[in-house]
Amino acid sequence: MSDVIWHDVECSRYDADFALWRELAAQAGGPILDVGAGTGRVTLDLARHGHDVVALDLDPALLAVLDERARAEGLRVETVVADAAGFDLGRRDFAIIMAPMQTVQLLRPEGRRGFLRCARAHVAPGGLVAIALADALECFDADHVLLPVADRLFVDGTMYTSQPVGLRDNGTTVVIERIREILTADGRRSASDDRLHLDKVTIAELEDEGRAAGVTPLPGRILPLTEEHVGASVVLLRG
Repeated sequence: MSDVIWHDVECSRYDADFALWRELAAQAGGPILDVGAGTGRVTLDLARHGHDVVALDLDPALLAVLDERARAEGLRVETVVADAAGFDLGRRDFAIIMAPMQTVQLLRPEGRRGFLRCARAHVAPGGLVAIALADALECFDADHVLLPVADRLFVDGTMYTSQPVGLRDNGTTVVIERIREILTADGRRSASDDRLHLDKVTIAELEDEGRAAGVTPLPGRILPLTEEHVGASVVLLRG
């Protein structure tokens, strides 16, 4: 359950990209595959707007929470436990395949190329593949001298806090360092370190990998930096 809570703490409150995913989903006008869906941040929002969404994630515990939340709202959402780097759903009718936040940057280069091949195999002819690339470095540059705002979530009287405290550039990857803190209702306090490793990949690199997989780059979109979250570039590829 702790993985679910920390996923919600660090991911669920982000909504700066909702308008873009809603726009792309409405334009696509067909079934959607949300890759790296987690507990349903994007999936549930699109389902509330009447879209047919399949949620794919490697973690069954996260998808179980997504299922529970969908049922509680009376939403019909299909969930699939599978690896984003290699999946076969036996269909090729998705109008749009989306990978929000930093999903593809968790896969390493070969996994990322595997995802693109799978996306090509599952997207409908003329359909769209939309991939967000998080720009973690911009939160710790010369223009941002203060630490990013901590993420907080209250669950049954306990406060969970995740504070980004640093970023380490390892050349091909960046490591976002966080301190996770738990404060219980009776005043007990504990803390631990967490490190998130993200591949450094440029828009041009991802577009080249897309071409190699058989999808065609289109003009992309930008999700600007906010006080609470990093900015992102959204690479768009036509199937």
